[in-house]
Amino acid sequence: MSSMDRQRLRVCVVGLRGFPDVMGGIETHCQCLYPRLAVVMPNLDFTVYGRSAYVGGARYTFEGVQILPLPTVKKKGAEALIHTLMATLHAAFFVRPALLHVHAIGPALMIPLARLLGLPVVATHHGQDYQRAKWGAVAKATLRLGEAVMVRLSRQIICVSAEDAQALRARYPRRAERIHFIPNGFALPDRNASDDAVLDELGLQAGGYVLAVGRLVPEKGFHDLIAAHRRAGTGRRLVIVGGTDHPDAYSRSLLAQAGTDVVFAGVRSKPSLRALYEQAAMFVLPSYHEGLPLVALEALMCRCPCLLSDIAANRQIGLPAANYFPVGNVDALARQMAAPAEALALTDTAFMARFEWADIVRRTAVVLQSATVEQEHAR
Repeated sequence: MSSMDRQRLRVCVVGLRGFPDVMGGIETHCQCLYPRLAVVMPNLDFTVYGRSAYVGGARYTFEGVQILPLPTVKKKGAEALIHTLMATLHAAFFVRPALLHVHAIGPALMIPLARLLGLPVVATHHGQDYQRAKWGAVAKATLRLGEAVMVRLSRQIICVSAEDAQALRARYPRRAERIHFIPNGFALPDRNASDDAVLDELGLQAGGYVLAVGRLVPEKGFHDLIAAHRRAGTGRRLVIVGGTDHPDAYSRSLLAQAGTDVVFAGVRSKPSLRALYEQAAMFVLPSYHEGLPLVALEALMCRCPCLLSDIAANRQIGLPAANYFPVGNVDALARQMAAPAEALALTDTAFMARFEWADIVRRTAVVLQSATVEQEHAR
């Protein structure tokens, strides 16, 4: 019997704000993933480093996963990096995990430090963040560096986007066998009748509104959506669920466009969000950049008619052509929003099986197991 069978191994997780119910695609991904991994990999103990500004300052356990909060500065461009630095040092000097699991290419800048301190690393690539409009030239170059060190120094790399996995294998052929495509999954909690109160709170009627969900940042394209909504003139209301951690000129410009026809609903609980998905006339995601959009998968899970920008990350979901519009084309978006929502409804949802968590967890467990076995052999 190996030592791996005789004792539980610790996996420390860095690069996110924490969970449960913290706004963000990576946070939702991790909230769905790690409790399930804890069930199927009982030989591993998972510790997630959270940011105290989002999850409080006390250590706690969520569905078998330990959340260990650490402080950081709440400032765009510095928050994630400083927190990952602190978490990496804490893991190296106080935990000594069998693996450090790093999420996203910004936090991946700390991988050289982790390796220097003797920590083996597995990383998840959540998208080419250097394509986001909010970053300047220096930040984009820094994020590209983070992507490079992630691929070169991690034992295994998971990509949530098939396109990103393919691009990284082409760019780093010697590392290709260590780069795995494992998509995001969809999961929403059951809702009760009381969760429908969100419609009354916002003054909405079932079927009388268009829904969008995401951060109030430029790459989500909500400025295009508001313009297209008003151009379409359908009489429906537009409801945008989400917020921003760091208010700026862009988010303020969006909020200034609120009115009787455009409602900013703020961050909502998952049960309330499910109620909004299930009773919307349609869901629209006008993004310029995504990894693999969890909110679109959630809307599809709720059988909400969906209209998505035609970027590669959205196309990989595999919807019919009618469910896409040219990214940034406000006129085309307005025309498709003005068409009957029934035209966007899906009769065949068999393709959604690719995004079920059971298979995603199984494949992720194989990657983590491979990395822990490699670590055992290295000792």
